[in-house]
Amino acid sequence: MDSLSLPVMHPSFQRLKHSGRLLHFTAGGLILAHAVSHFREPHPNPVYLGCLLLMAVDIFILVLAGRNILTDMPRMNLFFRLTEVIFFVGIGITQFTDGRWLMGSMHVFLGFVYSYLFYCEKKISSEEYVAIHHTGVTIPGLPESKFFIWSNINGIDARYDHIVINTSSDKSYRFDLRENLAFEELDQIHEFCRHYLGVGNQQ
Repeated sequence: MDSLSLPVMHPSFQRLKHSGRLLHFTAGGLILAHAVSHFREPHPNPVYLGCLLLMAVDIFILVLAGRNILTDMPRMNLFFRLTEVIFFVGIGITQFTDGRWLMGSMHVFLGFVYSYLFYCEKKISSEEYVAIHHTGVTIPGLPESKFFIWSNINGIDARYDHIVINTSSDKSYRFDLRENLAFEELDQIHEFCRHYLGVGNQQ
């Protein structure tokens, strides 16, 4: 039996995808607010101010004009997320140098939050799979995927449109499949269950 990878829709991954536009919009608003605050200072740096405004405008255009671009072009989404991280950390460091420790700490904290989002969103494009192999079963998750050896699995309920993994800790993980299983794939899951669990596919 060969290993089997099934593309699935993880609820947490889907929530993160759908919240991507709101998170970008929030970042753009915060950068714009900082630009306005910098403009009101006695001697604003025109280059720094221009960069802030340009970044905020780019993010707003991305959010308002590209409704599907964040999901259809994940690399574009990651590029803007990384840029937001750099801006927040950069603004925080600038605040520190001006002696504004509270505002600096808040912006650096936002930089770490958006770094975590960047890490999670990067995982979405490559790890939204349930993998069934000879050593056990891997399921997607945030911040890390989970691996269960066969002795920690009580059963697998695989249907053409979804799959449920029941573990020995009385937890169940249900995932809708992106594409319906072919008969051969369903039969292969049956074989794994018979071989490693001593039973057929749960019904």
